[in-house]
Amino acid sequence: MNSAVRIDVESLVAFDVHVHMEPTDDGTATDTAVKKYFGESGAPREANALAEYYRSRKIAFVIFTVDERLTGKPQVSNDEVVRFAERNLDIAIPFASIDPHRGAEGVQEAKRLVSEGKIRGLKLHPPIQQFFPNDRLAYPLYEVFAEAKLPVIFHTGYSGIGTGMPGGGGVHLKYGQPMPIDDVAVDFPSMPIIMAHPSFPWQDEAISICLHKPGVYIDLSGWSPKYFSATLIQYANTLLKNKVLFGSDYPLITPDRWMADFEKIAIRDEVRPLILKENALKLFGLKK
Repeated sequence: MNSAVRIDVESLVAFDVHVHMEPTDDGTATDTAVKKYFGESGAPREANALAEYYRSRKIAFVIFTVDERLTGKPQVSNDEVVRFAERNLDIAIPFASIDPHRGAEGVQEAKRLVSEGKIRGLKLHPPIQQFFPNDRLAYPLYEVFAEAKLPVIFHTGYSGIGTGMPGGGGVHLKYGQPMPIDDVAVDFPSMPIIMAHPSFPWQDEAISICLHKPGVYIDLSGWSPKYFSATLIQYANTLLKNKVLFGSDYPLITPDRWMADFEKIAIRDEVRPLILKENALKLFGLKK
């Protein structure tokens, strides 16, 4: 990890691997539809309030934007994410997001951010960025992060973004299928991969990839735990207990809501701390 990180891991209650930095004033049809689908979480989007929310709860987190041009949402730059993390070294780890369609220019931005030690991974959202993870279009980006041995988070499964909008807001759900990520895991074995979200309707695919490939993990963001499938809970309790990570999908779902519902599902007592904190600390090199 970057030596500038000042996270006191012993004091943490949890580690949230999936937090979005969103514009404070969106107002787009996409944002309205998303809030209708998820419900109004009441989560603050303003940067200082976001940081205080997590700090007050003793939860560290990975934060990122999504570099995309489909939804019309105002863009938050990677450098804004970096500056936020630099102000909040005690709780925040920044990831970049780069649309693979940007080509060489996007790869150059990735190289700059990685070489300067400013970011600790990459966030990709194939349904919104409109590509399959195993499309060679994205491979130059993977090469940058694989060389640095930094993780890549892929959105998988259903997309709340676009739900209820005409034509789903232009979002193609096919790009959220997990199985193409298996090719990426084969071709870049030194690059940790996090498959974000319970991968409805392809949950068994995600479990099989995570079980088969040592460097692949699953984060549980984007869904209240009360909706987790019995199969996901079974594997989280057993064969994948060291490869499942807590993620909220803030600000759409808050840690308060997620963790309250997590208390009510059948996760073994000895597995809960692994999911909430320990697995992430090990993956991000924060474990003492």
